[in-house]
Amino acid sequence: MHLTARLIVVLAFALTPFIAQSEEIGRVGVDWVGNDIIVEAIPDPKVKGVTCHISYFDRSMWDRLSKGNWFEDPSNASIACRQTGPITIGDIDSSESGENVFSEGRSLVFKSLNVTRIFDQKNQVLVYLTHATELSDGSAKMSISTVPLYNPAAVKP
Repeated sequence: MHLTARLIVVLAFALTPFIAQSEEIGRVGVDWVGNDIIVEAIPDPKVKGVTCHISYFDRSMWDRLSKGNWFEDPSNASIACRQTGPITIGDIDSSESGENVFSEGRSLVFKSLNVTRIFDQKNQVLVYLTHATELSDGSAKMSISTVPLYNPAAVKP
């Protein structure tokens, strides 16, 4: 295993306590062989009052047997994040690269579905990006959602 790969594994385990846990809230069957679309709720662990919902494809055993690629699910995912209560921002990473909020394995080795939070300080918006990571070449499939921090009650005419 390359040094970079080892470093990624060590960092992933070290950061695990700070990454949100998801809760499956829906499962929609899409065909007769058992392939499903999963919908999960993910509360942001450092921004109280924001919940993201992601949806992704879950391959059935029949699909895995007939098409191969036993240990891997597609990288496609969609995300929507909303204010679900009063927003309280904790100690978040405000750098340009953002901060990993959620990560879930999508293959046996080195492929995961991630949600990254980026704080657009100038526009006072939290941007949530869902994307897959692969050790070899990443994935261009992504989706974003934004949560504005604008409070119209605080603005006086």
